[in-house]
Amino acid sequence: MPTNYLTATLNARVYDIARETPLQRARLLSTRLRNHIWLKREDLQPIFCYKIRGAYNKMNSLSARQLQRGVVAASAGNHAQGVAMSAHHLRCQATIVMPVTTSSIKLEAVKRWGAQVNMVGDTYDDAYEYARALCRKRNMTFIHPFDDPAVIAGQGTVGLEILKQHGQPLAAIFLPVGGGGLIAGVAAYVKQTRPDIAIIGVEPFESDAMHRSLRGGRRIKLKQVGIFADGVAVKQVGKENFKLCRQFVDHMVRVSTDQICAAVKDIYEDTRTIVEPSGALAVAGVKSWLQDEQNHRHARKRKTARNHRMQDKNFVAVASGANINFDRLRHISERAEIGERREAILAVTIPEQVGSFRKFCHTIGNRNVSEFNYRYAGGAEAQIFVGIQISQPEEVAALTQRLQNKGFASVDLTDNEIAKIHARHIVGGRAPQLTNERVFSFEFPERRGALRNFLDKIGVEWNITLFHYRNHGSDFGRVLCGIRVPPAERVQFKRSLKELGYRYHEQTDNPVYQLFLR
Repeated sequence: MPTNYLTATLNARVYDIARETPLQRARLLSTRLRNHIWLKREDLQPIFCYKIRGAYNKMNSLSARQLQRGVVAASAGNHAQGVAMSAHHLRCQATIVMPVTTSSIKLEAVKRWGAQVNMVGDTYDDAYEYARALCRKRNMTFIHPFDDPAVIAGQGTVGLEILKQHGQPLAAIFLPVGGGGLIAGVAAYVKQTRPDIAIIGVEPFESDAMHRSLRGGRRIKLKQVGIFADGVAVKQVGKENFKLCRQFVDHMVRVSTDQICAAVKDIYEDTRTIVEPSGALAVAGVKSWLQDEQNHRHARKRKTARNHRMQDKNFVAVASGANINFDRLRHISERAEIGERREAILAVTIPEQVGSFRKFCHTIGNRNVSEFNYRYAGGAEAQIFVGIQISQPEEVAALTQRLQNKGFASVDLTDNEIAKIHARHIVGGRAPQLTNERVFSFEFPERRGALRNFLDKIGVEWNITLFHYRNHGSDFGRVLCGIRVPPAERVQFKRSLKELGYRYHEQTDNPVYQLFLR
């Protein structure tokens, strides 16, 4: 019998253990966006995430015999904490299967609640398969992180609280989307009580299973997902979740890593709280959606004297969690300014002569220079790598044109991934001219043996001339590698790359390589 989610959400048993979290106006963000942005502070739950709602509602519905036999869950962290805390409250034994890539802060939090933890596989899917097999073997109950009516109804209480707490008209509610538990629950409740409110889901470009599924009319399984926003790193959305989202969700928005990092900073500036990347997704989505709406309105009205802005509307963004490893903050702070379009990265050619730097600085005016890399290399010209703070994205084109007019050839690298990830850390000179050198960027899985596997397949037969790797706080490993490949061996080399199985892109023609590393 189909679940009546309106009734199920109203009757959800979550407040034995979960809190009714505040709906807080983001004052600074609201001023900047010229709309009223409200943060639903699910980061203030006892486990610093909304997942406690669905996990407890499901486990509270189990019979005494089921609780006595124990429960099993597979999770990269937040659902695991919800199950572990619920089990502690219900005096039930919980076994949590977590991938080995799980962040340490989430792992330790689960252990503190007394759950037994098994570390299995490199992905959620690996952990999921092991957990289901364990349930069958021991006759235990599996607590699904999202594809379960009781879990969905528990998460739906977020929507119930939003409508209770905000009495004024709401334009839209923005929610992070992984497997679809939160957005399905909130959408099913809100759309049956306030159908005028738009429900908008937000996903990273690297983990956009719901976007693709809704567009394709069926559940799509991704081959791989980015794990920077590990709380939503799900290859396939749930069956029940997809059904509800097809019925109730209005739009999906996809955002980049830089936009997520900028949203983490936005939330910090308004609340002095640091949320995890998936916890900032909804705010990144609000900003992106409003910008797109403004661009569309401007395009429609560009022939009129006035440009009507969408403003003074009320938007809710769910800040879904704050379980973040401290080491990830380095990457977030580094990329936030670019995500906000407050920094431009330029490669500028200047004459190798006295007074050139002075002339360059006068040309850029009083702008704050956030980064400046240069090394003498002989010859008539030098390449400098410079980061310049800006207030509006439109300033970059005007700045590069001004530099051109003063005789400084420049290339805008603000959206160049190789510049942002690698070049800003290794700029400083060039190797002697190397014949047959080709440069590739690789995405290594963050697991043991990845580098050895690479060297076994590539490093034995070809000379590696450049290798740069940086850990980006549990994101996949990004590697920049130079390899000398004689023309006669190119077919064999390409075959070896295919056998390697890692995602790669050739960067030999990338201006970063041409300007700074050759």
